[in-house]
Amino acid sequence: METALYLPVKTFLEAAGYTVKGEIGGCDLVGLSDSDPTVVVICELKLTFNLELILQAVDRAAVSDEVWIAARVSAKGRGRESDKRYRDLCRRLGIGMLGVSDKGEVSVLVSSVSPMPRTNPKRRTKLVKEHRKRVGDPALGGSTKVPIMTAYRQQALAIAAALAEGPLRPRDLKDTATTAGAILRNNYYGWFDKVEKGVYALSDAGRAAIETRAIDSSTVRD
Repeated sequence: METALYLPVKTFLEAAGYTVKGEIGGCDLVGLSDSDPTVVVICELKLTFNLELILQAVDRAAVSDEVWIAARVSAKGRGRESDKRYRDLCRRLGIGMLGVSDKGEVSVLVSSVSPMPRTNPKRRTKLVKEHRKRVGDPALGGSTKVPIMTAYRQQALAIAAALAEGPLRPRDLKDTATTAGAILRNNYYGWFDKVEKGVYALSDAGRAAIETRAIDSSTVRD
């Protein structure tokens, strides 16, 4: 699975000085530098190098300073990584290529040395905000068909956990989530019940979400 590539590539980018988190804004990996201005690096994962991976990278280039693609390298050397035309295309587009071995070793096949122009600053800003608001790194890059643990979902779960002790008002939850009032009113996930004016309790769906989160908590990384 593509998620098997996540930790090796995350480690590689962290060694380069980035804080990396997975599945943000539809990107498999997003790394932010501590510099000012912030440097945004994005990497997309696939089991093999293909055209779709390059197309994804071209799209991500609109919101990043540096874009990479990563895939398994063929043990027999017959993969796209051995195709000079594929590597040349990446060079012309300014896309870096990372090869991941079966042992999890990451090698640079093509350096990302030609930054592509950013054309979507609004989307870039949204990406950076989500990265900074998200607590830890709760989502494996490359995940599919599973709910992504966004910063919003993290806050909603924290509120649900607090309401498990009994009904509360939004002001009682300010230390839990700064936007508690809006999250309770919107009730996006259906986890909350309004028991009286300005007072909220946990719904059955909310209780089930907490129990599910407890079971899955062993997969969360800081």
